[in-house]
Amino acid sequence: MTVPIIRDIDTARAGILRRMPLDDDAATTTAVAGIIAGVRQRGDAALREYTQRFDGVDRATLEIPRERWAAAAADLDPALRHALLLAIGEIRRFHERQLRNSWVEFSVEGALGQLVRPLDRVGLYVPGGAAPLPSSLIHAAVPARVAGVREIVVCSPPQRSTGEPAEVVMAAAHLAGVDRLFAVGGAQAIAALAYGTESVPRVETIAGPGNRYVIQAMRLVYGTVGIVSLPGPTETLIIADHTASPRAVAADLLAQAEHVEASAILLTPDPVLAEQVQVEVERQLATLPSPNAQAARDAVTRRGGIVIVPDLATAFMLANDYGPEHLCLLVADPWSYVGMVRNAGGIFLGEESFEVLGDYVAGPSHIMPTEGTARYASPVNVDSFRKIISLVGLNRSGLNRIGPAAMRLAEAEGLVAHAAAVKVRFESADTDGRE
Repeated sequence: MTVPIIRDIDTARAGILRRMPLDDDAATTTAVAGIIAGVRQRGDAALREYTQRFDGVDRATLEIPRERWAAAAADLDPALRHALLLAIGEIRRFHERQLRNSWVEFSVEGALGQLVRPLDRVGLYVPGGAAPLPSSLIHAAVPARVAGVREIVVCSPPQRSTGEPAEVVMAAAHLAGVDRLFAVGGAQAIAALAYGTESVPRVETIAGPGNRYVIQAMRLVYGTVGIVSLPGPTETLIIADHTASPRAVAADLLAQAEHVEASAILLTPDPVLAEQVQVEVERQLATLPSPNAQAARDAVTRRGGIVIVPDLATAFMLANDYGPEHLCLLVADPWSYVGMVRNAGGIFLGEESFEVLGDYVAGPSHIMPTEGTARYASPVNVDSFRKIISLVGLNRSGLNRIGPAAMRLAEAEGLVAHAAAVKVRFESADTDGRE
């Protein structure tokens, strides 16, 4: 059988549930660093050269005119247009619930508070190779727009056949209301967004998935620009019990497995279900077209599997240690287990609330933490595109109460000028008659 069944937890921990360090391939790093340097030094000329070399496209201008996106949207299949608009509406509705306001609290000692401000300009990367992803565009652009970002810039690689980003990506850009779209892909797109060129404006932060060159470029430019996340290959972990449908479990495993280098794992205390799912995965694999079938077979064979656990409590313990991007609960009364989840990008509850809905239309962004980063990271959301500015407006009463403690702490750290800045306030009060 293609998907292995693992009956020993220690074996699973050492194998498919083992988190490896994030990719630090020296050859990739060297290649990406060279591309970034080229873009910094030569701007648009380097972008055109890399686009010709890597995408086989020779473009005189890199930006796609807005009227071209509108034409792509107008020519879109009506059912696909409806699906995109439905998704945009659901994503907007979900993220509008996340909005938080600036606040100021006044007291007899003055005021403290915070300003919540949207970023001025953000960059979104949208893959466009074998599988263009308009869904990734809307799952980043809509939260950014809800956040109040002034300008949203999208980079997506050109198709060799047309010299432009995929038609559906251009249509999605129009429907989602982004501001500028460039036919630039790969590490060179990340460099252009981070440093700016004659055509591509410099942004404050970058979001979106990509291949290992794109992700390594994000690592290397971080600090110069904000990076929302480093999304690696997609992953799903399913916890299922005897009530689950083997057919549905297998379908959910394969739905993620068809992505290149994905991982798909099932944890179950039911040996009968494990064997049924194993058979069902094999049956459904036979129905997939190429190359999807090969990618899915490779994923479930090399990076996936079925782990038989003694009970559901153990399953949740393993899941929390693993920190999956997608945690799918195909169990009786899944809501009763939500409190047991500490680490996951998203939780999908029940067979009618499966992960593919989250990929497209459920509402939360599908750009979620991978590689175990769900231990500390969140999906793309409104706060990914906002910043907080602290407000400190204390008066003499507040200074009198907390100033001496600030001075003492500064002295303990050996920062005499810090301490003096407090002391001078009290000396000034003594000489100018202030109480």
